[in-house]
Amino acid sequence: MTAIQLRAELFREMSPLLDSETAMEEMLAFVRTLVREKKAKTEAGWADRFVGAWKDSRSADEIFDDIRSARTANTIDVES
Repeated sequence: MTAIQLRAELFREMSPLLDSETAMEEMLAFVRTLVREKKAKTEAGWADRFVGAWKDSRSADEIFDDIRSARTANTIDVES
């Protein structure tokens, strides 16, 4: 069933309830229990926790040089 078909079927089934405000409020309350709440405030900006997290007295070039000099060649012998 496509989303359009589902929407049409839901509308047909819900039409009688649309006249009753109480029924609509109950239906909306039920639908809200089915829909997962978005954690927009919690999820938004999660990466901001990491901004500036690296504290170092060295310059970026010094850090790059240290990383490059710490690299090692693969010395594992693989027999074929």
